[in-house]
Amino acid sequence: MKLIHRLCLPPLTRVVCVNAAFEFNNFLASQCLNSPLLASLADLDESKPPSAELLEALKEFAGIPAEASGPDSLAILAFLYMCLAISAKYGDVPSVDIVVWSELPTGAGLGSSAAYAVCLAAALLHACGAISCPLKDGEITARWTEEEMTLINSWAFQGERVIHGNPSGVDNAVGTWGGALRYQSGKIKALKRVPTLRILLTNTKVPRSTKVLVTGVKEKILKFPAIMNPVLDSIDAISQECQSVLEAMPANPSPEHYPVLEELFDINQHHLNVIGVGHPSLDRLCRVTASHGLHSKLTGAGGGGCGITLLRPDTTPQAVEAAKRDLCACGFECWETDIGAPGVTLHSSSSLKAQVLHELSES
Repeated sequence: MKLIHRLCLPPLTRVVCVNAAFEFNNFLASQCLNSPLLASLADLDESKPPSAELLEALKEFAGIPAEASGPDSLAILAFLYMCLAISAKYGDVPSVDIVVWSELPTGAGLGSSAAYAVCLAAALLHACGAISCPLKDGEITARWTEEEMTLINSWAFQGERVIHGNPSGVDNAVGTWGGALRYQSGKIKALKRVPTLRILLTNTKVPRSTKVLVTGVKEKILKFPAIMNPVLDSIDAISQECQSVLEAMPANPSPEHYPVLEELFDINQHHLNVIGVGHPSLDRLCRVTASHGLHSKLTGAGGGGCGITLLRPDTTPQAVEAAKRDLCACGFECWETDIGAPGVTLHSSSSLKAQVLHELSES
C-alpha cells in the first residue's frame, strides 16, 4: 500500500518533506519491540517528550551515529519513533511504503520538520486505522474530523520533539489546522475567518541558529530592560493590530486593508532589527522589493533565513516577476504562494501533480 499526504502549511502549500523513501514492516516492528526498553512505547505518556535513553536506543537500532544531527538522520529517527509508538498504541501499522517528497527547503525557518511530522502522523494513523479515511466516492480531497485532527496534531508534536527537543508546538498546529494561529505565552489560538493572502517567499540562503538568535535577544533584554521591553510591547501591539485587520477582511474585503498591513510589515521589520534578529541579507531583500513598491519583513527566527513580501490583489504579474528577477540576482530563491491555506489534507491519486505521481512510480 502506498500513501501520500499533502500538507498545506502556510506560507507554502506543498507535499511532504524530505527526499527519502521509508520501508517498514511488521517483522522490523516486532524486532524493535522485543527490546524491554522499546516495549515501553506501549505505555508512552504523550504529554512528555521521548526520553534521551529511548532515542539513543532507536539510533542504535537504525544505525544512526549517536552524534548525528543532520535533517536526514533526524527525519529517520522521527519516523522510526512515530511508527513504533503508534503501532504499540493503536495496533500494527501494516507493511507500507511511505514516499516523502517536498518543495520546502530544510533549515530555512519554514517549518519543514513540522510539515514532515504532520504528514507522517496522518499517514501512520490512517494506515493502522486510528483515524478514518475521509475520502468519499468522487471526491479528490478531504479532511479529517476535529477529533482526528487533534490526534494527528498530538503525534506530530511528538515527532517535532524528536527533531527539536523542546518545540513550541505552533508549527505542527498550523500545519494540522491551516489558516492562521495566534501564539502567546505558550497558548495557541486559531484565528477565525482569516483571508488567504498572496505573498512572495524569499530564501536568502543565509544559515542561522535559532538558539544563538534567541540567546542574543535575551541578553539585550537583560542589559537594556528599559529600552527592550517597550520594543517587545510594541511588537505585541503590532501583532494584535494585524490580527484585527485580518479578521475584519473577510466581512469587508476592501483594498484599504492592504496599506495598513504594508505599514505594519515595515514597522515590524524595523523593530525586529532593533532586537537583534535582522541581517544584511534581509535588509537587502527589503530594499529590492521596496524598489518595486512592495513591502517585506523577515519570517522565522531571522538572522538570515527567509523573508515574506505582501502582494496586493492589484499587484501585476509583471511586477512580481520583476521583483523575483532582482531577488534571484542577489542569489536568493523565491516562490509565489499563499498564507492562510488549509491544513493537512488527504488527496486521491487523481489530484496529485505529475511530479508527485512520478516519485510514487519510481519508489
